[in-house]
Amino acid sequence: MTVTSTFHLPAGTAADGPYALDIDPKRAGWGYSSLRVLDLPPGGAHTFATGGSEWIVLPLAGSCAVAAEALTFELDGRESVFSGVSDFAYVPRDTEARITSERGGRFALTGARCERRLPFRYGPASGVPVELRGAGNCTRQVNNFGAADVFDCDRLIAVEVLTPGGNWSSYPPHKHDEHRPGEESRLEEIYYFEVAEAHGARGVGYQRVTPSGPSRTTDVLAEVGSGDAVLIPDGWHGPSIAAPGHTLYYLNVMAGPDAERAWLIRDHPEHAWLRTTWPDQPADPRLPLYAAPSESSESSESSEPTAPPEPPEPTAPSGAAR
Repeated sequence: MTVTSTFHLPAGTAADGPYALDIDPKRAGWGYSSLRVLDLPPGGAHTFATGGSEWIVLPLAGSCAVAAEALTFELDGRESVFSGVSDFAYVPRDTEARITSERGGRFALTGARCERRLPFRYGPASGVPVELRGAGNCTRQVNNFGAADVFDCDRLIAVEVLTPGGNWSSYPPHKHDEHRPGEESRLEEIYYFEVAEAHGARGVGYQRVTPSGPSRTTDVLAEVGSGDAVLIPDGWHGPSIAAPGHTLYYLNVMAGPDAERAWLIRDHPEHAWLRTTWPDQPADPRLPLYAAPSESSESSESSEPTAPPEPPEPTAPSGAAR
């Protein structure tokens, strides 16, 4: 069930050219956040211009090489979003990048309009903090690969969330659509979903967004499946509900106009009390689904470019979550 189709984009409805999903500020009706999903066949290649946006190339399934500015980074990737953490590549604005995949795969391009031009560089899977948030049936796993205090970008914030079947995540409902220094930041947000199949059955999840004030119109109650996206320009968002038996994955892409790149949220006042119950409950024993690999287990070829100079190291992880 969908209250409005304006913000819920079922799989295939926002495809464009080579992209299975193509959301840019013009399509979304906002100023900063973008998301593309690219499917490549074995031996496939794709070249794109970054324009005025910074991008992170994140393998969802499969491996690839990302080339730009006379450097190439080999991304080991993963079998699927349910099997492990992935490495990734950051591509700056005002350049051209080429993605190639020997065996084929599916790749997310998370983007944000920005001002600063940062270096093209590699993000190792071993540097991704894997965090458990919540407790009981609100436990979820967060892969903080592009969190604000983990990896340096100009405006882009991106994380992955995995919710076991029957659990609620993105809960209590929260929002980030007002500028309140030290309390709340303005961030446009995209949710991209994949749902694990079980016993041959297609999985589904549910996403809720409600207006956060009389001038806000974002109101969504959507049944979501693999390849769907939900746009959240404003409003209280949550819960994200995983159907029993099916793990729910979503990729969050955020960016906004505030000078500080920070994920600052305000919980819905009627539901904020829920957080006070978590210290007395155990985490869901099904999580984490997986941990980040150790640095020693990663391929040395993936952590270095095939041509000098060496890229700068990512900022040290310190945690963030959904």
